[in-house]
Amino acid sequence: MATTAVPDSENLPAKNKMGGDFLEGLSSLNLLRQVGLMVTLAASVAIGFAIVMWMQGEDYRPLYGRMDNLDAANVVDVLEQNQINFKVDENSGAILVASEDVHMARLKLAEFGLPSSPAQGFELMDKEQPLGTSQFVENTRYQRSIEGELARTITSITSIRSARVHLAIPKKTVFVRDAANPTASVFVEVFAGRSVDPAQVKAIMNLVASSVPGMKMADVTVVDQHGNLISTGEDSTELLLAAKQHQYSQEIENSVIKRINGILEPVVGGGKFRAEVSADIDFTAIEQAAETFNPDLPAIRSEQTLNETRRAGDVAAGIPGALTNQPPGTAEAPEQIDPATGQPIPPAEPTNNREQATRNYELDRTVSYTKHQQGTLKRLTVAVVVDDKVVRNADGTEARVPWTENELERLSILVRDAVGFSAVRGDSVNVLNSAFANRVVDPNAGLDELPWWQVWVMPHIKYIASVLVILLIVFGLLRPMFKSLSKQGGALAEQEEARQLAALEAAGAAGLEGMSDETVTLTGGHALLLPGPEQGYEDQINAIKGLIADDPGRVAQVVKQWINRDD
Repeated sequence: MATTAVPDSENLPAKNKMGGDFLEGLSSLNLLRQVGLMVTLAASVAIGFAIVMWMQGEDYRPLYGRMDNLDAANVVDVLEQNQINFKVDENSGAILVASEDVHMARLKLAEFGLPSSPAQGFELMDKEQPLGTSQFVENTRYQRSIEGELARTITSITSIRSARVHLAIPKKTVFVRDAANPTASVFVEVFAGRSVDPAQVKAIMNLVASSVPGMKMADVTVVDQHGNLISTGEDSTELLLAAKQHQYSQEIENSVIKRINGILEPVVGGGKFRAEVSADIDFTAIEQAAETFNPDLPAIRSEQTLNETRRAGDVAAGIPGALTNQPPGTAEAPEQIDPATGQPIPPAEPTNNREQATRNYELDRTVSYTKHQQGTLKRLTVAVVVDDKVVRNADGTEARVPWTENELERLSILVRDAVGFSAVRGDSVNVLNSAFANRVVDPNAGLDELPWWQVWVMPHIKYIASVLVILLIVFGLLRPMFKSLSKQGGALAEQEEARQLAALEAAGAAGLEGMSDETVTLTGGHALLLPGPEQGYEDQINAIKGLIADDPGRVAQVVKQWINRDD
């Protein structure tokens, strides 16, 4: 039996052959290169795992913008109790929470009274005071309590982040000439992007002045975080009133512009027109009282009539005196005969008649008291400029043409009706057509005309980039490395096969094709795997068992050869 080993590589599967070549190439490297290869493989796996975690990772957001007023330990305890995942930023120290848990975390913190204001109010009075505390310490603690309460109240204003109040309260004295008014200084920190209105500043000054006995509003100073003095004195009433009137005028103008935009945007298109409004507002305060009478509707309220008749003989007449008071004698007058009776008619006695009437009339009286409302609209001026309209020609190109006079008149009618045009009031509405020099681009226009990559690729660029990096690692680094090692292992296997062929030719064999079953032995291409004759029986048995487990086909062929031998 020949002892030359022949590897049966042609009968092995391609997958096992590639794996064998890879292991063969890996075993051919030195220790340093093998360690470098393992480190490269580990780094590639780590990068791929990081990319996958980045794709599936949660988006963390700061729990609060600033942690100045928060106790970080209490916040962490609340988050851990409610099993809310969080992490701390190493650079800023901010507490980061998953974006979908931010609102829930803030609600949970609010249940525990966080964030709480650092200013302490009357809680200072609840603390136990040691025995022997002086009155000065008690007064100081009471003053600090008032300052804390005022700071809390001022912080409740929407635009103010935090506030500090400093009170300067002089000691009471029985001497009037030595009496001094208390003063106060208020420091406010305003949120970024916001401002404190003059009305709010005046409200803060009134709040502080009303909280301390004897303090006037002019004795309160308000300063912001930039060091600007924002407090104004009591003589700023006119300025505050003017600011309110200006703000009211702007609100009226913005309301009218909004109505114009609402009526023209569906007709002309967004960004293709501009409207400006000037409102003349009358802020004059007029109070009028009037009393009128209607002479056409008289009514008698009371009437008094006097009728008086006197005879001449009953009343004394003439000059007072003895002779004048005597009645005159009987006067003789020609007799008059009554034709009916023929008797003489006695003469008529002289009489004195007097009538007097007093009438009181009630006239229709109207008393009116009129107070005209401030902020009435006296006159409205509206100016609208419309860009040229876009028309599509027969060849599909777009062209800009001006609006006709009839179309502009129709737009003017729409604008007049929208703003409540009044000719009696003297309103003016002008709608003109002019090509825009810098055209306003509608942000919603042209969405359907965007390129496909901007519509479909950009929203998923994160995942596409991750997949490209993974493919680059696999096909640009790992695959060439495995291929190089497999190629190197294959080259080593071919060299071994060539060496074995040379050995067979030297032994007189024709090659692998001319080999018979008699040339097959258990040693194969690894003669060193079999123990030598000097080894013990147990070692040889274990080696044979290992060969049977590794290549049972070859062992079966050798056993078959032994059975078929004649000797």
